[in-house]
Amino acid sequence: MTSTLGPLKSWSHSRLAEFEKCKFKVWLKNVERVAEPERPLPPGKMEHANDRGSRIHDECEQYVDGRSDYLPAEAERHFGHHLDLLRLLYVEKQVSLEGEWGMDRNWEPTDWAKAWHRCKLDAIVRPSKTHAIVIDYKTGKKWGNEIKHGEQMQLYLLNSFLRFPELEHVRTELWYLDLGETTVQEMTRSQALRFKSNFDRRGHAITSCTEFPPNPNKFSCKWCMYGTFNGGTGHCTVGVDPDAFNKPRTSR
Repeated sequence: MTSTLGPLKSWSHSRLAEFEKCKFKVWLKNVERVAEPERPLPPGKMEHANDRGSRIHDECEQYVDGRSDYLPAEAERHFGHHLDLLRLLYVEKQVSLEGEWGMDRNWEPTDWAKAWHRCKLDAIVRPSKTHAIVIDYKTGKKWGNEIKHGEQMQLYLLNSFLRFPELEHVRTELWYLDLGETTVQEMTRSQALRFKSNFDRRGHAITSCTEFPPNPNKFSCKWCMYGTFNGGTGHCTVGVDPDAFNKPRTSR
C-alpha cells in the first residue's frame, strides 16, 4: 500500500488512539512538540497517575531482571507470585523484558528508530519455540478502557506473529496491578493476522495525514493539556466546556 507522507513518520497504539480522538492534539504534541504544562497534584496524591505508572513499571522490570530485590507494594499485593515466577524464568532465559518492536510500512521487523509502527511491551515469555505469552502491566482503571485495551492486545498478537514466524500460538495478558485482575486473549496465527488490514489502513491514515483539525467534544476537551480548561496551555481555543453539560437547563 502506498500513500502520501505526512509529518508523522511513525505510530503506536497510544498515538493512533489520540489521533482518532483529536488530530489537532496530536499535531500540537507530536509535530509542534508543545510541552505539557505543569499540573498540581490531585488532592491526597504524592504523584501523578502517569508518573506512578512509569515508576511501577520500572521497578517491576528491575525486580524481574535481578537488578533490584525491591518489588513495589502496588505490584506485590496481587501479582507478587506472578512476578516471582517471571524472575525465575528470566534467569532461565525464557523471558525478555521491555521489548521495543519496530515494523516498517510492509510490516517487516526493523530497527526501533527507523520504524513506521512501534509496539512496546513489558515482558514476553517463550516456554517453547511455537508458543509465547505477552504481558503488559496496567496501573490505571479497567472499566471504560475495554475497547482501547482490547485493541492493544490485538496489536501485541499481530506483532508477535509477524516478528516470530515460528510461533503458532500466542497468549496476551494484561495485569491490572491495582485491581488484581487479568484480561486474556489467545489466538493462532491465522486468527491474529485478520487484524492486519484494519491496523494497516489506520496506520497509513495517521502517517499520511496533512491536515489536523480539532475535534471538540466534552470528553476529550475536559482534560486536554492544550485546551483552556483545567490548567491547559490554551493552544486550542475551540474546545467544549465540559461543565456546560452539567448545568441545569433554564425554562423559557
